[in-house]
Amino acid sequence: MSGVVTGDAVVLGLRPARLPSRALALAIDLVVVWTVYLLISVALAMATASLDEAAVMAVTIATFLLVLVGAPIAVETLSHGRSLGKLACGLRVVRDDGGPIRFRHALVRGAVGVVEILMTFGVVACIASLVSERGRRIGDVFAGTLVVRERVPAARGTAVPPPPPWLVGRFAELDLSAVPDELWLGIRQYLTRMRQLDPAVGRALAERLADELVARTGTPPPPGVPAAEYLAAVVNERQARDARRAFAAGGGATAAGGPPGAGGPVGPGGFPAGAGAGGAAGVGGPGPAGSPAGVGRVDGAGGARTVEDSGAGGGGGRGGTPPATGFAPPG
Repeated sequence: MSGVVTGDAVVLGLRPARLPSRALALAIDLVVVWTVYLLISVALAMATASLDEAAVMAVTIATFLLVLVGAPIAVETLSHGRSLGKLACGLRVVRDDGGPIRFRHALVRGAVGVVEILMTFGVVACIASLVSERGRRIGDVFAGTLVVRERVPAARGTAVPPPPPWLVGRFAELDLSAVPDELWLGIRQYLTRMRQLDPAVGRALAERLADELVARTGTPPPPGVPAAEYLAAVVNERQARDARRAFAAGGGATAAGGPPGAGGPVGPGGFPAGAGAGGAAGVGGPGPAGSPAGVGRVDGAGGARTVEDSGAGGGGGRGGTPPATGFAPPG
């Protein structure tokens, strides 16, 4: 199965449509067009019954050209290559380089289609499509177009090939902030398709991308390192940084969203037993063994609790007397 190749030897992910699908799409289009043509012809025959034979013939020819020739050209131009039958079969008309068609492409296809489809009942178009390598009819050859399949089975994403092991981590200090997203996209597309390119074209493209990357980062590759391996190593470094940033953001969000005082025992009253972050300031009750009531407060961002004694005999925390805990034991 041949693909669509651009002038830069880049293989596009387009699959040419073959005769069965094209024939089904054409049959749907012909049924719709001929139904409209017959309805319009009947209406015009009733409206022009009082006209002479020459006028009726002129109206008939104009209707034929407008409905059977002009309508398909207008539909393909406005829909960028998708008629009703092609839309139903998942097909589209594109240029040879994969771009969307314009009016001149649709005009040539429609003009040639009058001969190879309408006048020969599609026999010439079928023979040309069978002979052509990419299933093109004569109108496609003259217009420089191709009918491709839009709905294809989803393929698995192609991963970027890894760099050589000795280049992993070599660019850890490289500044990648000035590299635009367009350049990253071009490098990734090259790395995923470099085995499909002509060797000479692929080498030239890799060197051009490497030069642009060096101009953005200001750091040339190590001597003797091929451009493709240099690009793979830099892309690997960027992916590693993105992964570390994502994991760091996920871990910080988990820590910030955790319950207060998580990880420590919970004391009386629902507060953490330790002086953890987020501890609330409170007024302590009378201490044990007649010690005066201590006033608890939170000092600093860490939330460490200290106790101030209000009497001379308290000595909370000094001389072996335990500080006030803010908890009054049952009498």
